[in-house]
Amino acid sequence: MNKSIRGVAVFIGVMFLALLVNVTAGYWIRSDELNEDARNTRVRDEQFGGPRGPILAANTPIVQSVETGTLPYAYQREYLDGPLYAPFTGYYSYIYGRSGLEARFNAELAGTADSQFMQRILDTLAGSTPSGAQLLTTIQPKLQQATWDALGGQEGGAIAIDYQTGAVLAWVSTPSYDVAELASLDFPATQEAWEQFTADGSTVMNDRATQEINAPGSTFKLVVAAAALANGYTAGSVIDTPAALPLPESTHQLTNLAACGNTTKTLDQALTLSCNTTFANIGMALGQDIVDAQAEAFGFGSSLGDGFSSAASVFPTGMSQAELAMASIGQFDVATTPLQMAVVAGAIANGGTVMEPYIVQEIRDSNESVLSTYEPVVFNQAMTEANAATLAELMTHVVQSGTGTAAQIPGFTVGGKTGTAETTVGGGDHSWFAGYIAEKHVAVAVYLAHETTTTATPIARAMMEAASS
Repeated sequence: MNKSIRGVAVFIGVMFLALLVNVTAGYWIRSDELNEDARNTRVRDEQFGGPRGPILAANTPIVQSVETGTLPYAYQREYLDGPLYAPFTGYYSYIYGRSGLEARFNAELAGTADSQFMQRILDTLAGSTPSGAQLLTTIQPKLQQATWDALGGQEGGAIAIDYQTGAVLAWVSTPSYDVAELASLDFPATQEAWEQFTADGSTVMNDRATQEINAPGSTFKLVVAAAALANGYTAGSVIDTPAALPLPESTHQLTNLAACGNTTKTLDQALTLSCNTTFANIGMALGQDIVDAQAEAFGFGSSLGDGFSSAASVFPTGMSQAELAMASIGQFDVATTPLQMAVVAGAIANGGTVMEPYIVQEIRDSNESVLSTYEPVVFNQAMTEANAATLAELMTHVVQSGTGTAAQIPGFTVGGKTGTAETTVGGGDHSWFAGYIAEKHVAVAVYLAHETTTTATPIARAMMEAASS
């Protein structure tokens, strides 16, 4: 009998021990996960009305929490010029949760990150409410505003990066929306705003700079030119450039939009004039594996970004020769983001080195002590330094005397590539520009959903002018 009782006691003891271990492990291992879960209403109530840390651009708050003077929410999130910064700040809504930097760095902004443990202890001992950390972004407000103004509300996206470090300097998508309407303490008004922003046909919450992929048109010729230089071509290589190129195993012909003649062109001339048949021939001669590998070296197929995640750009595989010809001029199923094309242009200007894009430079606690600082990271070496220098020079010829003359800035070295991508019949054409301003180490890319009276090139020039002043 005693033996049976002892057995039961041991079993119960083991179960209690297992329960204690599970609870302890759950606290230490899952506490962050549980705190971040939007379904945790207690934490949501506490954080939503708490002194959340600011998001800054050039040490100026663009998002901050302000006292309301009322309970239960003692603080409210305030977005200064919300539509301008919406694509990357995201929103913080009681009903709809978080997005953008508000979501990615929620623990730091709320003051619950492990790195802020000591600060929470000190605040508690001092009898003060723990405050969230500050996010110092890499965004330059002047360049951000110039980009917004240049887009002028047209449907499109634009981005600028420091191509030597990967720092994102401007990130704009238009049309946009007022993030503050989703952070309101008037919850019925918040619901009304959400329904308006997400109604059928509304695209104001779309991020065209990093989350939408579209056909890049002739800006993709930069990738094909890089592959050509890596595989025996030179700037002076002569390539067949017929006025009309019959596509293999197809009844279709590819023609040139520019005055490329009906004979041959050098690689330099073909890029300057943007000759479709030249690059179609190059792509078919190289083969899809080589072009695909070059695109991948620039970041295609990867979600670029540290502190944020972009949509992965696509170069299709399993193509026929006719499809490869079209893909080589940025058509068929090639699709990319402005961020990716800025990375391509920047890598060419940076000696072939692709830097990982990032947007948060520093995180500081409420006492201005630095918790973390971002160190630039090399993503890949996409080209040799010599080939990159050659292609960078060819890009300056595009701006000096080719399709990109509208991007010229007196006194500065500007290289670039224009692009026009055909969409559905009657749907209008996409307009693109990807390029760099050498003296400022800035690369830009602009996408317009509809090419009307304005193209992407003057917008890119306005961005680079702002970066140079």
